[in-house]
Amino acid sequence: MNTPSELKYTKDHEWIKIEGNVATIGITDFAQGELGDIVYVDIDTVDDDLEGGAVFGSVEAVKTVSDLFLPIAGKVIEFNSELEAQPELLNSDPYGNGWIIKLELADGADHSELLTAEEYQAIIG
Repeated sequence: MNTPSELKYTKDHEWIKIEGNVATIGITDFAQGELGDIVYVDIDTVDDDLEGGAVFGSVEAVKTVSDLFLPIAGKVIEFNSELEAQPELLNSDPYGNGWIIKLELADGADHSELLTAEEYQAIIG
């Protein structure tokens, strides 16, 4: 199971990479493995200001649909448009070309719920 140490994680199986006041967010290797073959990514929150924990979209796999939860408060500023034609990037490259959104962090956004790679690995076993 791949959990890059430079990223932060959530209990809901999203990862977040914070660079300045912009964060890139996707789903973890564990999450894509549990979902199976991903066939559609639905994000309709671009330009929305959302609280941490809010649903920012969903991922549809062959057998299920799963909500995506925002790890931290902010404004969704970009959706990875490559996922429209290639949703399977979430399976093949979840930490690279399979990123889902970019988020402009809210002032004073709470980082306290984010997990280190070691803490996340302890949760998923």
